[in-house]
Order: sequence, then structure tokens, then C-alpha cells
Amino acid sequence: MGPARQRDAAPVAESTDGPARNTLFSFLTQIATAAFTAALTLYLVRALGPREFGVFSLAVGVGAFLYLPSDFGISASASRFVAERRGDDSAIAALLSDSLRLKLAISGIVSAALIVAAGPIAAAYSVPSLAWPVRWMAIAVLGQSLVAFYRYVYLAMHEGSLGFRIVFGESAVETGASIAFVVAAGGAAAASAGRATGYAAGALLALALTLRRFGRTAILGGHGLASARRKLARYAAALFVIDAAYSASVAVSPLLIGGFLGPRAVGLYQAPMRLIVLIQYPGVAVGTGVAPSMARREGQGPNVRLFTATLRYLIVFQAVVLAPVLVWGGPIVDLLLGPKYGRSATLLKQLTPYIYMSGLNSLVVFAVNFLGVARWRVPIAVADLVVNAAATAALLSAFGLSGAAWASDIVPLFYVPAHLWIIKRTIDLPLRPFFVAAGRSLVAAVAMAPVLLAFGTSHLTPLDWVGGGVLGLAAFAGTLLLTREVTVDDLRRLPGALASLRRPR
Repeated sequence: MGPARQRDAAPVAESTDGPARNTLFSFLTQIATAAFTAALTLYLVRALGPREFGVFSLAVGVGAFLYLPSDFGISASASRFVAERRGDDSAIAALLSDSLRLKLAISGIVSAALIVAAGPIAAAYSVPSLAWPVRWMAIAVLGQSLVAFYRYVYLAMHEGSLGFRIVFGESAVETGASIAFVVAAGGAAAASAGRATGYAAGALLALALTLRRFGRTAILGGHGLASARRKLARYAAALFVIDAAYSASVAVSPLLIGGFLGPRAVGLYQAPMRLIVLIQYPGVAVGTGVAPSMARREGQGPNVRLFTATLRYLIVFQAVVLAPVLVWGGPIVDLLLGPKYGRSATLLKQLTPYIYMSGLNSLVVFAVNFLGVARWRVPIAVADLVVNAAATAALLSAFGLSGAAWASDIVPLFYVPAHLWIIKRTIDLPLRPFFVAAGRSLVAAVAMAPVLLAFGTSHLTPLDWVGGGVLGLAAFAGTLLLTREVTVDDLRRLPGALASLRRPR
């Protein structure tokens, strides 16, 4: 699909600091989310215990199954067209208003249906206490959809500071409400009610900030760009199929584990997966901050050079977590989750390939969306769901929780390269730097591993954590310098690059 024409205002030249500052605020958003999520996760796994945390995780899985389909692809589609109209506030306001109407209609129906279906879902799992957590999760899904919609729109506008305020407010309220409700009432339903409260507060904050930024037109106006609305709807339809398949793929593991092994097993599996989400935050921040620069605007094409450099460095960054997960997986789980989750340490190690590849996912997926060729993602998304579901069912029945972990490792190995192939087909993208970066960074991870082993693999003291971490990072960085994946000139330019993040647009 070609670039859409802007109306009512001439396009504004993109500042060279736009993507950098966008990435900074996206990263700050992920840091804030990570801090609140880590605190809340560590509290819930201990306060609820494996069974109640498993019931809560099942409810979260049901919500995740419906979250992206309930959006109907509107958030990603709107972000793409907003990025193409950056600088034209009247056109953006009209798109936001039309998108909001459609989003509320679809997401509201899905959430209402989930509330009605909560009882039968609990009966299907033979866990009566699951009903109320699912009902609260239905409310959370609606609020989460609105929070994500506005966050990605503001990132597409290169106004990530507003997205940061929305997510920070939501995370703070969710953490405080969840802890308060669990202390007062206990159980998975209380934790789910806290999640719903947080996302409801985040949605209200997003609407208030949008009203202040654009006025009533962005909420109650619109109807000014009929051709743009049609394009948005068509693009959203393709993204709906993709999102439906992706959300089903994400939810399939906990749902199948619950069906085969029960809620306790779900808790043991989902606890390390929640830790992995924290590890993925830097990749998500970079992806959401840089990918809007791949949108085509009048007079400007995709910023291929920025994308290439960003993906290369992200490949290197993801490798730094490999050795700690493989060598110190046991101490990490014991420190963060407690002794009841000893089985989760083995699962965390087995998920190492998933951890590495999934960190690259956001950048390549969002880049495809902003390039306007999301329809090419449809067969990949369907294959992702089919392979993940079939592999999880087969390996779970044969090997238990370890089989579920191995199944999760399979999908990213083709998912990320397939999206790179789409980008290569669309623009002139060099692939060799990515393969070279992957090879050299894996060598650096191998060099880091024996340093960590020297400090032990269990019961680490504070000195072991600090000493092993510092020396391990030194071995990793030294290997990168020796292989020339990172050069001295790169390090010299680093202060200037960091300074550019602080300069206003």
C-alpha cells in the first residue's frame, strides 16, 4: 500500500533526534513497567503460592487470548497512518476519533462476552475459583487495549513522553491496587481485580491527555478523511488476523499446561516467563521507538540505515543475557521467586533460545507494520500458531513442562528470520551485518560463561553476584572488542549518542 496523502498541513521534516528521543522515552516506559511488574510479580508469587498464582496466570492467559483480537488490529493500523501524517494534527485527530469509536465497539463486545463466559471457562478447567479472576480480566482487557492504543499512537507521533505518562500511571495504580486487594482479601480474584483497576485508571489517563493534546475533536470529532478511514480499516483487517493468531499462540502454552497438568504447573511455568518479559523490555523499547521511522511519508522513505544499525546492536545486546541464564538460572530463580519455584529454574534455562530470539521480535515486527506490508505477515502468524500449538501438545504430553519449554524455543527461530525476509523484500536491506553480529556476540557469550562458573552455580553471596557480574561483563565486552564487533571508535561516539537523547526536538 502506497503512502497516504496529507491534508490541511504541509508535512514537517523529521528531526534527527526524533527516533532517539522516542526510543529513550520508550525505554523509560519499559524501565518503569519493569520495575512495577517485577515488584508485583515477586509479591504475587510469594503471597499467592504456586496454586493461586497458577489460577491467576490462567486468568491472565485467557485475557491474553482475547486481548489482541479485541483490538481488531486498530492500534497498529492507526499508528502506521499516524506516523505517515506526523505534523498534521487535524488529520491525526480525525483518525484518532474514528479509531476510538471502532475500538470501543469491538473491545466492549469482546469484554462483555468474556464476562458471560467466565463460568463455563472455570467449569471447563474444573477450577470454580477461576470464574471471578476471568471476569476481572475481561475489564482489564478493555482498559489494556485503550492504554496500548494511545501509547503506540504517541510513539508513532514521536511524542513518547505522553505514552510514558500513560503507562507509568497505569503501572503504579495496578501495583498498588493489586497488593492492597491481595492483603485485604487474598487469592487470585483479588490480584485480577487489581489488574483491572490499573488498566481502567490508565485508560482514563490516556483519554484525559488526548483531550488536552488535541481537544474534543480527537475523541468526539473525526469523519474528515474517508479514504484514510477505509485504508485504516483494510489494514486493520489484516492485522486482526495476525493479532488473533499471535495472541492465541502466546496463550496456548499456559492453557494447554492447565488442561494437561493443572494450575500448579501453570504457576511453575509462568513464573519464569514473567521474568523473561522483563528481559524483553529493552528490545520492546527499541522496537517501538525506532520502527515508526520505517513509515513512508511524502518526500521521505524508510530510514534503513537507522534500522540496520539498531538491529545489529540489539542482536549484540540480547546475547549478554545468555550466559547468566544458563549458568546462574538456579540462583536467579531462588533469589527472585523463592524456594517453592525450584522446578522453574530448569525451565528458565531451557527457554534460553526463546529469550534470545524474542528480544529481537518487536523491532522486526513493528518495522513490517510501519512499512505498510503487514498482510505478508498473515501466513507467518498462522504458521506460528499451528506449530506452537502442535509442538506444545505433543512435547507436553511426552516430556511434561520441559516439553512446553522446548516448544516455545522452536517458533522464534523462524518467526524473526521470516520478518527479516519480508523487510528485505520490501527495501534494500543488507543481511550480512546481522549474521556477523550474531556470530560474534555468541562467541562473547561463550567467553562470559566460564567467568560466571568460577563464582559457582548455587547459593551465591552478594560478593559473588557483583564480582561475577562485573568480570563476566568485562569478558563479554572484551571479546566484542577483539572480534571488532564493537570498536574503540564506537565507544568514543557513545557519549555524543547519549547526549542526543537529551536534546529536545
